Amino acid sequence: MSEHVIVGAGAVGSAAALLLAERGEHVRIVSRRGSGPEHPAIELVAADATDAERLTELATGAAALYNCASPLYHQWFTDWPPLARAFLAAAERSGADIVGDDLLIFDGNHGFRPKPLLTGAWARRPFWVSAYDYLRLNRLYGRGPILGYVKPVIRASLLAANSARYNEALWVGEDYHFVLALLRAGAKFLIVPQLSYFYRKHTASVSHRLRADTLQALKAADVALSRDWPISERRLRAALERRIQSVDIAVAFDHLLNRLRARNWPGAVRVAFACPKTLPRLVSALGERTGRMLSRFKAMQSNRDVRQVCILSRQRVVGRTNGSSAYLLDLADAIAGLGFDVHFLSPTPKTLGRWPYLSLFDDLSVFRSIKIRGTFRLGRWFISPDPSRFIRGTLAIVDAVMMRTGLISKAFFKKDPYSIAQSLTRADQLFVARHAPQISDFLIADYCFLTDTLPFALRPDARSAVIMHDFISSRRGQFSAVSAPGLETSLTEDDECEMLGRADSILAIQWEEAKFIQYRLPNHQIIVAPFAARPADGPQPGQDDRILFVGSAAAPNVDGLNWFVSNCWQIIKTMHPRAKLDIAGTVGRSMGPMPPGVSVMGLVKDLTPLYRDAGVIISPLRIGSGLKVKLIEALSHGKSIVGTARTLQGVEEQLADAILVADESQCFADAVVGLLRDREARARLGSRGLDQIRAHFSHENCYGAFTRHVASALASGSDPSRTQLPQDQRATDRAFTR
Repeated sequence: MSEHVIVGAGAVGSAAALLLAERGEHVRIVSRRGSGPEHPAIELVAADATDAERLTELATGAAALYNCASPLYHQWFTDWPPLARAFLAAAERSGADIVGDDLLIFDGNHGFRPKPLLTGAWARRPFWVSAYDYLRLNRLYGRGPILGYVKPVIRASLLAANSARYNEALWVGEDYHFVLALLRAGAKFLIVPQLSYFYRKHTASVSHRLRADTLQALKAADVALSRDWPISERRLRAALERRIQSVDIAVAFDHLLNRLRARNWPGAVRVAFACPKTLPRLVSALGERTGRMLSRFKAMQSNRDVRQVCILSRQRVVGRTNGSSAYLLDLADAIAGLGFDVHFLSPTPKTLGRWPYLSLFDDLSVFRSIKIRGTFRLGRWFISPDPSRFIRGTLAIVDAVMMRTGLISKAFFKKDPYSIAQSLTRADQLFVARHAPQISDFLIADYCFLTDTLPFALRPDARSAVIMHDFISSRRGQFSAVSAPGLETSLTEDDECEMLGRADSILAIQWEEAKFIQYRLPNHQIIVAPFAARPADGPQPGQDDRILFVGSAAAPNVDGLNWFVSNCWQIIKTMHPRAKLDIAGTVGRSMGPMPPGVSVMGLVKDLTPLYRDAGVIISPLRIGSGLKVKLIEALSHGKSIVGTARTLQGVEEQLADAILVADESQCFADAVVGLLRDREARARLGSRGLDQIRAHFSHENCYGAFTRHVASALASGSDPSRTQLPQDQRATDRAFTR
């Protein structure tokens, strides 16, 4: 039995250790926390692998030392397999033998702006690389990306049929020589400009430090290649000569730096005269050093005594104008109330929808900073310089006017797709990488679609959470059943669970969905955080003839309101001629001409007077998931409500007696008219609703578990209990089998 030392206890290191242990070998896993799989033949050691002396001590006498450490691959278990499958699929489709991706290059201390290896035309589409291209693009200080940094996957059959192997004499550049040998043997190399490999430059790394001894070894290897190549390969030999010349320049540059550091000014001048091409490189190096110093200075200027929380979102959040925005802002308020700085980062200009601007309400003052890609800020305005947005915004206004006047029955111009479900672009990923690291001690993804951005924050040390809002994959069947438009995505239940599972913890807005997600993801931490209410002092019966609907332009609201107006309103007017319906919110933009007695009010900043005067609030929803935030809001105002079974989804046990439920048009109309005619009944129903709101939807009961989780994660990085539920929920959940 021999000794094997593995550095890194991640998915790769643990799997390798178990394989060796099952073979009867003794394995020592070295990691910062001393973690790893439990096995009689596996020894777990807590140590810093960058400590050369300590690692040497641990590896003394070992048959092999395995480097499985890769800090930025903290999510390899979920992220690497699909990436590997994508590469292999690309290789199979294209006939490539070697497939490489793009690198996101960054400093572990965030001392410079993260950047990709491929830029400009190189990043627009996949491209093939010949042996000549590979040589040309590995010339130091040359034009184009240095492809030797690419970490490719290689077809196994190619290696089996080829004698090319790594040059063990090289500490740096060994990948370049190996791939070049394969290309000369006829291999086909495809580069896919996909940011999948996180290349961290850190103080212990040698791969990006070109010292004279390292460069001389590179040159010797290249010279040996040139001697072996036949004279007939003139084009390749010429490219190799230019590569060797670039190495000579790099050697001279290293000599120049050494003389400057030693303040040997005459020696530095002699080197510069002997090799003038070192001067442009010196200017470039000084620029890079200045940039790093400025980055460190900015980091020092920020208040690092206060922990930073970054919310990644693609919602069009301008204030508490709809349920999902109100919920997000409530969570931000709860975190800020702990004394942490909260930041809003939107990686895409699609957040603006069709409009060329966002105008923020005072609600967004909770955020220490707000950044939206593709915009500039002017006071409370975020403005896009893209002219096409001004055109699309004008067409949206034309649409709304024609619908309101009855010229058209539905929108003529196509709306922009829902921004929350759009695929991440390369520009989105780079935006997060450049703006998130300094403000991401804790990361929150708004909706499951943004969990893909979490690695691009470049903070493997940070804990993360994802806000569900609702179970999106359930929408498709519901929406198609009533011919309503939904999210333009074919998200399946499995897809959604996989996306949710990429975060450390999952924030569910209601109990029913939390239980289902816990069943699907039993090893994840599920925190239930319903929308918290601000209950009024007492019920508000309102006026005997006023009905109110409040909602955004989301598909469930548009469908429900259309159903009510088409099927219930005439019945109500016949039974109660003085009835009036007020429609508040952006839902009005999607409605056609309204019948008599209906008033479309648009976006209302302060809904308090409308709630006060309304006799009955209606929630005629036929589709949707999650928690109906406007239901909680109306109940907190002490209002009587008529809704559907869908309105109460997920909160049936808590609010069953708080509203009247009717799913058929005649029953719905009867319930509304019955309340309009009976002020005392409205008061009793409003009072019951307030009782339930105070019992189940207080600020502490809704957000307490989440804020404690965030505080614990930021205080010590400890792992709180896997599932945290509001107090009144835990008894209900005892029968649930995890």
